[in-house]
Amino acid sequence: MDLGIAGKWALVCGASKGLGLGCAQALAREGVNVLIVARGAEVLQSAAANLIADSARPAGAEVQFVAADITTAAGRAAVFAVRHDFDIVVTNAGGPPPGDFRDWDRDAWIKAVDANMLTPIELIKATVDGMATRGFGRIVNITSSAVKAPIDILGLSNGARSGLTGFVAGVARSKLAAQGVTINNLLPGAFDTDRLKGTMKGAAEKTGQPLEAVLDARRKTIPAQRFGSPEEFGAICAFLCSVHAGYMTGQNVLADGGAYPGSF
Repeated sequence: MDLGIAGKWALVCGASKGLGLGCAQALAREGVNVLIVARGAEVLQSAAANLIADSARPAGAEVQFVAADITTAAGRAAVFAVRHDFDIVVTNAGGPPPGDFRDWDRDAWIKAVDANMLTPIELIKATVDGMATRGFGRIVNITSSAVKAPIDILGLSNGARSGLTGFVAGVARSKLAAQGVTINNLLPGAFDTDRLKGTMKGAAEKTGQPLEAVLDARRKTIPAQRFGSPEEFGAICAFLCSVHAGYMTGQNVLADGGAYPGSF
């Protein structure tokens, strides 16, 4: 299927590895020009080189990168100094750490809200009017399956991402919807990423079990009996960014291998 977005410009955040890189790769393979952002310059540069070397990427699709912390005003300014107008924006920032809510002070909450709620809102604010003027725009926020099925030890993420979800539910249904701009949230469950492995490693150390045993137990809780891959996550993101998804806005698209047990 031709997604109809070749030649568009995309900003993809948190794109040096994992789900963000999966999204950048899928878009680049559709002929989209991508500007990828992440904090770690060395890993980001390597990711950009791999995207450029990808034989499935059309030769005319550009790949640019900016090493910056997108959750800060300075980081966003560095990105927009390179390019300000984007047709596609994929927001993504690392989730806050797990823990007991009794241990979190105000600073911990503010940091979580800054990264996982206010940063996407700032990126939306900076780009949607230009999208509306041009008559096409796609914003995809990578959030979490915990928005639909909260996890007690992920309270910081539950709270901040739920706040973003509520905001998007409103703004996606504003006059932007009639101007060709869609805003959707993409909710990952358990995907084979460094973050998942790090979380499982912590669980293994805490229980004294081998890491592979903990990973296997986690897989067995998923109806698909496996973890998702960044590549298939990226494909879902690319479709949401396509011309074919123009009638989808304000949606929370869950990709979790069937783990969420509800009907709605």
